[in-house]
Amino acid sequence: MLDNGQEQFTIYDVKRFADSAYLPASTFKIVNSLIGLQTGVISNEKMVIPWDGIVRSNPAWNKDLTMEEAFKVSAVPYYQEVARRIGKDTMQRWLDSLGYAAKYGRAVIQNNIDSFWLDNSVKITADEQLGLVKKLYFDQLPFQKRVQDVVKKIMLQEDNSNYKLSYKTGWGFKENGNSIGWIVGWEEENLHPYFFVLQIEGAHDMDMQNIRISILKNILTQYGFFKGKK
Repeated sequence: MLDNGQEQFTIYDVKRFADSAYLPASTFKIVNSLIGLQTGVISNEKMVIPWDGIVRSNPAWNKDLTMEEAFKVSAVPYYQEVARRIGKDTMQRWLDSLGYAAKYGRAVIQNNIDSFWLDNSVKITADEQLGLVKKLYFDQLPFQKRVQDVVKKIMLQEDNSNYKLSYKTGWGFKENGNSIGWIVGWEEENLHPYFFVLQIEGAHDMDMQNIRISILKNILTQYGFFKGKK
């Protein structure tokens, strides 16, 4: 976690934060959204991509979705279609421009334009994730301000008089089958942002969906967030 005003970091497991890289999973939807909007592949957050008729395990994915809806329910098929429409060459140019997941060398898309963020062929560190969301918050990424504003808008998950909580989750599997879970984003109180990256690893069949958000909120509560006093 980074207290931006004080430039103070709170880190658990420094080596894993700075040096260990893992598949981004659905946290890549942040970048996929930015590139899709910037290139015009996505017109705006209300753009619908029709359901392809394939019934998947998550019922929230089995219907026509807008970009905003797809982001909120982390619909993999919607964003796979976005990636295919962007195309390998354009996607690669943007990954290079961003320096995305480049800690251990350039992130290269092989032939897997619609799965490279899921199959362990591209890996990112928690440190890189933190830098990405911080730059997004301050409109410092190489995208139009309108584009960054749309993505920040759809990342907002909780908004009340005390705080705003914005994030994107991710869930994937390492080569050994272990689950990797992410939550990346920021908590804002009194117009003061605190950026965070949570990453956990566990058994293949762990209840990632509930465990990661529970851990995040418990940590933030422990540090005195959610009261509007920060």
